[in-house]
Amino acid sequence: MSENKNTKNNNTYTIYDDETVGTVQIADEVVAIIAGLAATEVEGVASIAGNITNELIGKLGMKKLQRGVKVEVAEGVVSVDLDINIKYGYSIPKASAVVQEKVKSAIENMTGLEVADVNVNIADVDMQQSE
Repeated sequence: MSENKNTKNNNTYTIYDDETVGTVQIADEVVAIIAGLAATEVEGVASIAGNITNELIGKLGMKKLQRGVKVEVAEGVVSVDLDINIKYGYSIPKASAVVQEKVKSAIENMTGLEVADVNVNIADVDMQQSE
């Protein structure tokens, strides 16, 4: 079953295939979780749209993080759409650029997949005071 690297199979992608050892596959929802976690680590990002913050992830579970994150993987190339809530007072262009770079880097480093684009949509501005 030696198929081409990065083939799609029920939203699971082969990222490594070695006939002597076996294959490594990754689900697109895992890529979405990586993207969401990376985005919430950026200063100025209040949460992923749907009000999922890093603190809530532990309580609600990782699957909830996928809200506000859309991932498409085609032939080993990833396209990410993120809906984020930004904290009031932060530069939207600067925070968005950091989100794009951090998400791209996290996905590429953790999965070996190539990231074509990371599209950031500002869904809301969080008016609560910073901690």
